[in-house]
Amino acid sequence: MKRILGIGNALVDSLVQIPNEDLLQEFDLPKGSMQLIRTERYLQIQKRLHSMNPLRTTGGSACNTILAIANMGGAPGLIGRVGKDEPGDFFAANCKEHGIAARLIRDEELPTGVASTFITPDGQRTFGTYLGAAAALEAEDVKPEWFDDYDFFYIEGYLVQNHALIRRAVELAHEAGLKVCLDLASYNIVLEERDFFEELLHQTDIVFANEQEAAAFTGEDHAKHNLHRLSDLCELAVVKIGKRGVWVKRGDETAHCPAREVPHVVDTTAAGDYFSAGFLHALSTNSSLTACAELGSLLAGHIIEVVGTALSPETWAQIRNSWNENV
Repeated sequence: MKRILGIGNALVDSLVQIPNEDLLQEFDLPKGSMQLIRTERYLQIQKRLHSMNPLRTTGGSACNTILAIANMGGAPGLIGRVGKDEPGDFFAANCKEHGIAARLIRDEELPTGVASTFITPDGQRTFGTYLGAAAALEAEDVKPEWFDDYDFFYIEGYLVQNHALIRRAVELAHEAGLKVCLDLASYNIVLEERDFFEELLHQTDIVFANEQEAAAFTGEDHAKHNLHRLSDLCELAVVKIGKRGVWVKRGDETAHCPAREVPHVVDTTAAGDYFSAGFLHALSTNSSLTACAELGSLLAGHIIEVVGTALSPETWAQIRNSWNENV
């Protein structure tokens, strides 16, 4: 089995379910988006959340993906930065518990980042993200030896605003012979960093995008067309189309996989992250494109049935058994 190394914002998620969009409007958070917030607004939000009994889990897009790969038995690695504080300890302990080889830089001054996550009744999630120490991850922090013994390097798109960091990490990954995988992260990030994403995609082997992210990059609202556009830039392109499933293209090979039937969507947090995890884990075992998409859709379908970014041990056991029977 091939191994996967990820890099991303190492965060702790603080999740609450809200009955309507009033709180989003109060904190000026567009529904469905990820907004970076400063200390003052972060403290205001946390003060409000404290009385709402939030659920706490480890978070960050790439971190969710790596955690799910670990639960599938993939022995992945992770690069990130957290504070020297209790949330940082919580994050590190969770990595150790799940067998993730975590390269965590512990910041002496900044606290661990927190993603305040608001879940509306339709399952949509909106993030007010205070990056804290995660934002201090710099190009010089990344060491060449960290890439040894890995085959894929997975980058969360939220990091692209640090151009020097991403260029350095991609350079080291290529030097070590890893295939570079990029998730486009969020439509608003793609719009803000369109030119850099284009530069980066020319150096990317595998790209993951949903409909909105692909449209933000190409400027056109047609999933199949956007799949071909992305495939022209990368060896393998994945465009997720929500309830209609996912399109995948590699060279002349194209595959479509329907979405997993879910009776009730509780929380869409980490759906894309879990799809990437399933897809990459299957790819690491040399599975077909259809099988990769099927495992991605299976994991995504399970995570949207629960609040937060963690499935129960029993659910993971069922997923692994089902997958192993069909490999």
